Formats: sequence, C-alpha cells, structure tokens
Amino acid sequence: MHVVLLSTYELGHQPFGLASPAAWLRRAGAEVRSCDLAVQPLDRAAVAGAALLGLYVPMHTATRLAADLLPQLRALAPQALIVCYGLYAPLNAEYLRARGADVCVGGEFEAALVELYATLRAGGRIDAASVAPVRIERLDFVTPERAGLPGLVHYAKLITPAGPQITGYSEASRGCKHTCRHCPIVPVYGGRFRVIPRDVVLADVRRQVAAGARHITFGDPDFFNGPGHALPLVRALHAEFPDLTYDVTIKVEHLLRHAALLPELRATGCVLVTSAVEALDDAILQRLAKGHTRADVGRAVELLQAAGLALNATFVAFTPWTSRAGYAAFLAGIVDLGLVESVSPVQYALRLLIPAGSRLLELAEVRQLVGPFDQAALAHPWRHPDPALDALQRAALRLAQGSAPRGETRVQFLQRLLALVAEHLDVTPSISLEHLVPRPPIPYMSEPWYC
Repeated sequence: MHVVLLSTYELGHQPFGLASPAAWLRRAGAEVRSCDLAVQPLDRAAVAGAALLGLYVPMHTATRLAADLLPQLRALAPQALIVCYGLYAPLNAEYLRARGADVCVGGEFEAALVELYATLRAGGRIDAASVAPVRIERLDFVTPERAGLPGLVHYAKLITPAGPQITGYSEASRGCKHTCRHCPIVPVYGGRFRVIPRDVVLADVRRQVAAGARHITFGDPDFFNGPGHALPLVRALHAEFPDLTYDVTIKVEHLLRHAALLPELRATGCVLVTSAVEALDDAILQRLAKGHTRADVGRAVELLQAAGLALNATFVAFTPWTSRAGYAAFLAGIVDLGLVESVSPVQYALRLLIPAGSRLLELAEVRQLVGPFDQAALAHPWRHPDPALDALQRAALRLAQGSAPRGETRVQFLQRLLALVAEHLDVTPSISLEHLVPRPPIPYMSEPWYC
C-alpha cells in the first residue's frame, strides 16, 4: 500500500517531519514516497496512486501553503485518506478539513499515522471523528529515514567567514515545558515536552554527516528544556565528530539559569544560539509571559559573548502595545546591547500572530482588540490603534524582503531602516551607528527565521 508524505516548508531544512514518520511507516510495511515541495515539484503520479497522503503542517507558513494545496491533492487522489499532521493541524482542523483533509492530528504524530495506515491496510474504515486530534504520549522513536529526499546541498546552509557549510537538521526533543502566551506549541503540548533518545538522534546525525553535513541545526523549541538530555548528547556527538559544528535554540531564561553550561556548548562545537527575545520592553515581555526582562537580555548577551557563542536574536517587533516611541526605543536597544550583528533584517518587521487557541486570548485587552478567527489567515486579525504603526510594519517588511545592495551589512540595513522610520513616524530615532566598531559577521543561516 502506497503512502505519500508531503512537506510544503520547514524553514529551509530537510524535513524531519517527513523523515521520522517515513521510518515508522516503512517499518509497518508501507511503501513510502517523501516529497519536499519547498525544493521538489509535486509528484502527481505518486499522489494519484496513494492510499494515504500525509501533509506536514508544523508552522503557520507551511499550513497556509498546505491549505492552498489540499484541493489539488483531493482532486488528484479522491480515494486517498488525507491526513494533516503537525502543530498547526489540530488548531486549524475545521479549515483544513473544509479544504480537503480527512484527519488532523498534532503532537507526537508518528504512531497515529501508523495506526491509520494499519486500519486502511486491513480494509477498515476511518472514523475521522474518533481520531484524537492531539497525541502527546511517549513514543519509542526510530531513526528517521531520509531516502528519497533531496540532498542536503539543496537546503539552507550555515554562512560563515570561511564560506557556506552544508547543514543537516535533527531534533532531540519536541514540545516545551514553558507556556509563553504567544507560542503555538502551547495549545498542543500544554507545557510538556518529549525527548528523542540519544542513540536515535546520533544515528540520524551520523547519516547526515555521511551525506555531507558539516553543521547540524537542532530544531528543539528549547535545547535546555532538558539539559540532562542535551549535554550528554552533544558530548557524544563531539566525541564522534570533533569537527562538526551545531546550533541550538535556548530561552533567555535558560541561558541565565544554565550559564555554567554555555562554555561546554562551545567546547562541543556549538557556534550559534537562537533565542526568542521577542521584545526589549518589560511591559510587552510580561504580556507575552516570556519569563525574562530587558535586563536579563543584557546579561544573556554578556554570557554568550564570554562563552564565545554567537547570538541569533528573534523578535516580535510589532505588537498592539508597540508605540512610536517604543519602536524607536526598540531600535536604540538593539544598538545599545550590541545586537546589530545578531538580528536579521526580517526580525525588525515581524508582527504579532495570534493563532487559534493562543494564550494571548486569556488577556481581556486582547479579546477586545482582535476580530473573529480568520481561517484563511490562520489567525485572529488585529489592527494597531495607531495606523502609522501598521503602515510602518508593512514598509519595514518590504524593506527586509526586497533586494538589498550587494554586500550590504546588517549595520547598513539598519541605517536604511532608520531612514524609513523617519519617513513614517513623527518620532525620529536618536541613534548613531558611526561609533560601532566593525566586526566579522557572525555565523548565520541562509534561510531567514520565519514562523
């Protein structure tokens, strides 16, 4: 029985969300075809002959692309059971089913896909209403199988002064023990996380190194959710591949709590830490329930610098509580904290997304601000009380996504952004960039961070 697994977008990575369930399904006897539509054309013949189509929806952009694709899949394979799986599947099940999906499941989805396959193979009927939309039981993971996916050379690379490094991707855990109000993980995992056994992760990395990887991105929502799992893993990884580098994502709160572990990250090959700073305004950080303050951000920056680790800071630059003076202060804070090289252009333009089930809706001020859930947008729409801020956000996003002058540095981009701010607002940021000492570019991924 044929199964086709499809991914529309996974931040420029070779999709773990295809490789992991492919291994499970092949072990169950399925003939699996994996197709990453971010870098491959749709295999229409394979889709037409499938009994089960799995469409991976781990994030907002991927889900919008999947929703556009679903009617085509349904037309090509009217006989197939179409399953949307991943974080955004249960949150947007009604809309995805209206577009052509039969079943939506999120969380630890591998076992659910195998169960659906086994029912089909046995000639049974699937009662979609009886399929649990969220699965978070502990699984006995198997090593992901990446056969049939494009080679790593086709995916995002780590850009370093020495040149681009072919990059693999793996996960050592899923879910998160924290409940930040704006995070889409929270409605599915509810403050829980699940580890993937060390031997499975090492086997997955080993295969990618054999396929040419010189750097690995660990896609865990927070690598330090379980430091007792993470540190032995990277020690073993470094012992086997001493020249391999890696990057991880860690909360500001955990950077401070586990500061003593940062030098060992560097010693085992970590070169870049992504941290969702989100804001430099304490009132906004409190509304988002981030668990840190602006002062904590400054301390985390110092700790990372002392450990020799580069920071990739991500932000939600535009929120309902961002004022004109507040946005100017945000830009000034980036400069004051020495973060200009740590912020990619798109991070100056991202707008708060309020997905289905968001904890932000616990706040009365948010409920009063947002409109009814927009299924096509996969979010509750909101407008800023100051239209000039919405206009600036759109202009800043166009600037970040537009063609940059060849060889433009991040300092030079910020100079262009400051000019744009002066055009749109009656608050001109009093920021001088002339004093910045030129630094070598930090390592960064060739694919910008999107949601």
